[in-house]
Amino acid sequence: MSDQNEVTYQSVSWDDDSLFIIDQTHLPEREINLQLSSAGQVWDAIKKLKVRGAPAIGIAGAYGFYLGIRDLQAENYDSFEREASRIADYLNSARPTAVNLSWALERIKNTLYAHKNEPVQKLKEIALETAITIHNEDRRLCKSIGEKGLEIVPENANILTHCNTGGLATSQYGTAFSVIFHAHRDGKLKLAWVDETRPLLQGSRLTAWEMQKAGIPFKLIVDSAAASVIKAGLADLIVTGADRISANGDTANKIGTYNLAVLAHHHNIPFYIAAPYSTIDLSLETGDDIVIEERESDEVTSFGSKPTAPDKTETWNPAFDVTPSSLITGIITEKGIIKPDYKKNLRKMMDSREEFA
Repeated sequence: MSDQNEVTYQSVSWDDDSLFIIDQTHLPEREINLQLSSAGQVWDAIKKLKVRGAPAIGIAGAYGFYLGIRDLQAENYDSFEREASRIADYLNSARPTAVNLSWALERIKNTLYAHKNEPVQKLKEIALETAITIHNEDRRLCKSIGEKGLEIVPENANILTHCNTGGLATSQYGTAFSVIFHAHRDGKLKLAWVDETRPLLQGSRLTAWEMQKAGIPFKLIVDSAAASVIKAGLADLIVTGADRISANGDTANKIGTYNLAVLAHHHNIPFYIAAPYSTIDLSLETGDDIVIEERESDEVTSFGSKPTAPDKTETWNPAFDVTPSSLITGIITEKGIIKPDYKKNLRKMMDSREEFA
C-alpha cells in the first residue's frame, strides 16, 4: 500500500524522449506501462481511453504535440507552423469534449508564436519545455484543489463521487479525488461512496483501485443505487470532476453526473465540482455550446467481450452530460471555492492571479 500522505503513482510521465502512461484499459487486473513515441500513438491512447481524465489528456496531448513536431524538417517558421497546426488539430480530434486537450495544444502553439523568430530546432525545444511546464503545473494545482476543498467537507463526512478523478486522470492527486484524499489524510472522512460509472466502469475499475492504493475507506455502488444512498442520509455531499466548464458555470462531466446533481438538489445536499482553471472555457457562454462526444455502441451492448444485448441493437452513447450551473453548489479550484454568480466569479477567478475570495 502507498504512503497515505502522498499519491505516488502517476498516469503520465516523461523520460528519455518518450511518453509513458499507465494503460488504464487493463486496470485493475494488470498495471501495464506503455511507451509512446509518436503523435499517432498518443492519439490512439487518448481515443481508446488508455489515458483519460481531462487534465491527463491535456498533458498527454502536449507531449504528443512535441512528439509530432520533433522530426519535422521545416526550414522556416511558416512551414513549421502549418505542419504543427495540422498535428495539433489531429491530436485534438481524439476527444473533443475535454477542453484541457485543446487548451494545452493552444498554449504550446501560442508560446511558439511568441518565439517565432527562433530557429526551428529551438522551437521544438520550447514545445517540450512548455509540455513539461503544463505537467508540473497540473501537479501543483491538483494538490491545491484538495487543500482548498477541505473547507466544504464536514467532520466525519460521507462523500459520494462519480467516474474517476484521481492521479490516473491527472498528473497526481486528482480533482474531486484530491478533495477526498486530503479529507481522509486530515481525519475528516468517514466513507467515500464510489459510483461504478457505466458503461466503462471507470469508478469500479479505476477509482476503487486508487482508493485502495491510498487506504481510503470506500464502498462501491452501481450508478442506480446512488439515489437510495442519498435518500437514506448516507451521503453528506457529492463531489465530481469536470471536463469543461462554460462561462456561466454549466459543467460537462462523465455521463451520469447530471443525475447526481438532480438527486442532490431534491434531497438538499451540496453538489460540488472540482476542477483546475484549465477546465474553464470562457469562450462558451453556456453548456449548450459544449460538444458532447458520442462513443461506439459496443460499449453499451457488451460487457467485456460478452454481448449483453441482441445483435444490431441501436444505442445512444454520449460520453458526457451537462449539469446546469443552477444545480451546482460551488466549484472547487486551485484558488478557492467559487460560488454563484458563476458568470461573474469565474471570470474574476480567471483574471486574477490571487486566491479567490
